[in-house]
Amino acid sequence: MTIIGVSSRVGCIRELAIGGYNKGRTSVKQYQPPFQLTHAMLSRVADIATLVGAWQATHSQELVPQLRRGNRIRTIQASLAIEQNTLSLEQVTAVLDGKPVLGLPRELQEVRNAFASYEAMPHWQPHSLDDLLAAHALMMRGLADDAGHLRSGGVGIYQGEQLVHMAPPARQVPRLVDNLLGWLASTDAHPLIASCAFHYEFEFIHPFSDGNGRIGRLWQTLILSRWQPMLAYLPVETVIQSRQPDYYRLLGEADQAADCTAFILFLLDAIHESLAQAIQSKTPVETPVETPVETPVKTPDRILALLKARPDLTLTEVAQAIGKSLRAVERAVSQLQQQGRLQFSGPRKGGRWQVIDPA
Repeated sequence: MTIIGVSSRVGCIRELAIGGYNKGRTSVKQYQPPFQLTHAMLSRVADIATLVGAWQATHSQELVPQLRRGNRIRTIQASLAIEQNTLSLEQVTAVLDGKPVLGLPRELQEVRNAFASYEAMPHWQPHSLDDLLAAHALMMRGLADDAGHLRSGGVGIYQGEQLVHMAPPARQVPRLVDNLLGWLASTDAHPLIASCAFHYEFEFIHPFSDGNGRIGRLWQTLILSRWQPMLAYLPVETVIQSRQPDYYRLLGEADQAADCTAFILFLLDAIHESLAQAIQSKTPVETPVETPVETPVKTPDRILALLKARPDLTLTEVAQAIGKSLRAVERAVSQLQQQGRLQFSGPRKGGRWQVIDPA
């Protein structure tokens, strides 16, 4: 068994959580999330790799578009349900199809934001702070006043009247996030393990005032998709939702023990079960022939995909989401309008974009 940075963790980041840490913080090079690399963990990684191969071997290209969208909708509905969104799978589907749905305005907005965030995911890098902030800005647009910014105040997680987690002080958040992203960029841990460790650490730091759960799950999916692109469409969140009490219990136990090994095993089990269900039900998803790096998506196509999901976005927000300058986005939008592929209706402030599909 190999121990990875557990003892030092107790005298470091855990004291930060109660404001008792003032000096001696480890550097990015020294920093390690608190977990033990166990035989059970490595065995689960090997099992998942085998299932990924089986999934790739059995998927049907003919049904890819429908199943890819269906799995993404299941992912969004489950991830939001974990955060107390009450919309059913059918209602979420209707919202994304542009149909009228009877529901709370905030819940409808959460669905649109989440879909736009997952659609924009291929354009983000897991270790980039700018991309992480852009993702939060898109996920929490119209839901949080500080969307796209690290929190400036304290935050705690309650179950009823009981405080179950007090996040580190806001003044420490930038450094903790930098350390975590730096570790993610340089670690030689298997992506399956790294994604789970990141998930835990992100929730411990709680870098945003709201939306940490859904961003943490989104970012784990992003990390996994860089290892196996097809995992971008694996609805792991549905398994997490079905085991929600265990999810929160293990998060709390990891905080108390300063060791997230059990939580990592829980997430690996969720990935394993999701893959097994996908193979058994023959609901595969698309494996892109080439990665986004090898075949860059053109800026106009990125813009159309994003505005189709979120027609209320401003061009500034589009530029932030896809990592382009505002001037480049304005040029591309102008060309799209001249080609009859995009139009804007309504007042300049509060209007909506309409993507025009070719006949």
